[in-house]
Amino acid sequence: MILQTMLRCFCLSFMLSVGFVKAQVPEVENDSIDYGFVIVEGDTLYGPTINLDPITLFPKLKYDSEAARRRYLTLKRKTYKVYPYAKLASENLTKLNYRLSQLKRKSQQKKYAKTIEKYLEGEFKEELQKFTITEGQILITLIHRQTGITAYDLIKSLRSGWKAYWYNNTAKLFNMSLKVKYDPANNFEHYCVEDILQRAFENGDLEAQDPAMKIDFLKLRSQWIKKGLNPGSTKQ
Repeated sequence: MILQTMLRCFCLSFMLSVGFVKAQVPEVENDSIDYGFVIVEGDTLYGPTINLDPITLFPKLKYDSEAARRRYLTLKRKTYKVYPYAKLASENLTKLNYRLSQLKRKSQQKKYAKTIEKYLEGEFKEELQKFTITEGQILITLIHRQTGITAYDLIKSLRSGWKAYWYNNTAKLFNMSLKVKYDPANNFEHYCVEDILQRAFENGDLEAQDPAMKIDFLKLRSQWIKKGLNPGSTKQ
């Protein structure tokens, strides 16, 4: 019960805190057609070209053991479950920033934030309370992936340093940490999560959203292969 309460409070805090964090929204070009040179079998043509997104071909996973297969599939199920919440929270970053920018007084901002909090609690309370410990930890890391901000810092900026300290100490009782950063280059499980996400995006199972940090997946894969590890390996 303590874990579920902490997760719910944390997630609601995050949903709200994104409204108080400055975000930059990149400009999007309306026209995807570019006029340039196209080389076809040695001939150079000038005309309209359409830039297509690159396609990543993933090799079929080979598992070292049945235990490794079960581990990966369990991680996949949990990642699929929590990713939409991290994506939604990141989307709220832009929406809430825009809305709050229209409110000049802090009293108006606090009133609006409280209204949003009540809505979110009614909307997600039951779902968040069903999260397991590992699902909660994956959510914490994916939130950092999508925003570049740790859960601890988010709670500290909105609630207070004491709240962040209390939540983090409670999390430690369940072998969790609100200070964890998403680091697929050095954390094998985070890399496995990234592999799951990239495959899901390519297959259309999950809707892709740009992360807050630069992630070169091909470089990551090459790095872990050199270490003799792949998502189907038994973690050592």
